[in-house]
Amino acid sequence: MRVACFSSKSYDEVSFKSLLPKFEHEFTFFEPKLDLHTIALAEGYDAICTFVNDYIDEKVLQKLSKMGIQQIVLRCAGYNQVDLKKAAELEIKICRVPAYSPEAVAEHALALLLTLSRKTHKAFNRVRDNNFSLEGLTGFNIHGKTAGVIGTGAIGKAFCKIMLGMGCKVLAYDLYVNEELKELGVQYLSIKDLLEQSEIVSLHCPLTEDTFHLINDNTIRMMKDHATLINTSRGALIDTEAVINALKNKKIGNLGIDVYEQEEDLFFQNRSEEILQNEQIARLMGFPNVLITGHQAFLTQEALSHIAETTLQNLDELAAGKELSNQVL
Repeated sequence: MRVACFSSKSYDEVSFKSLLPKFEHEFTFFEPKLDLHTIALAEGYDAICTFVNDYIDEKVLQKLSKMGIQQIVLRCAGYNQVDLKKAAELEIKICRVPAYSPEAVAEHALALLLTLSRKTHKAFNRVRDNNFSLEGLTGFNIHGKTAGVIGTGAIGKAFCKIMLGMGCKVLAYDLYVNEELKELGVQYLSIKDLLEQSEIVSLHCPLTEDTFHLINDNTIRMMKDHATLINTSRGALIDTEAVINALKNKKIGNLGIDVYEQEEDLFFQNRSEEILQNEQIARLMGFPNVLITGHQAFLTQEALSHIAETTLQNLDELAAGKELSNQVL
């Protein structure tokens, strides 16, 4: 297949090109994200490969269908960016990478938590300025804390195990109880009970209509005072305005996010020479107890390799008309 790969970066090209000789597919890498302005780049290709912030709405799908493109491979696990109803109407087949490296994302959630708990980001900057003062760097132990994990799929499961290894009491919420985690000592509760008891809350659930703004004014009121909130899943799980108010009121003690609900026009780009126009993220960056990374939780060599391999295998199955192992539609 000839494949147009959108939102591609240098690390995507490296991971795919290392495996392409083993597969009979031809990739063209386009840095722009897929939307109505860039969709013309897909003309003449058999399939497209997209990432988390590509627009795959009704209008884009209609144009793809008119081009004769009936296959989309997502090099990510989430598919909330896709109009699934319209794709089904147009009989466009969609595959994803359901689990590339759960440990990569779970370990990044831990990295955010550890950085906030011990203020190592501040210490790093101080020492570079020859400032070796410890004033203002007092942190807190993670050992002995109660960690609440919302969503215990592959990533949430990995994070639960990490927290157990750190000596935490681990609470969890999910529509489906993981019996292995229960045997390890994880206690499943309602969201309300989890938030009321947890000093650390980490989000690992998908973005759906039911989970949109899961963290909002009401659920924040349920949380323990000065709790630490971590999100490495999807930005819109958090109502940003509600969290900003909770930070101002010191209800939330620390916030670590790798995703942001308005990230599609911000993340994955070098904007160091620009004036930041997004007021909410600018406000978040002004808090000393907020740590933001630019959707890099997935970015490990192992994860990139697995993403590329699974995506290419999905294309093999599409090309051969086989039963699809990772089909969304």
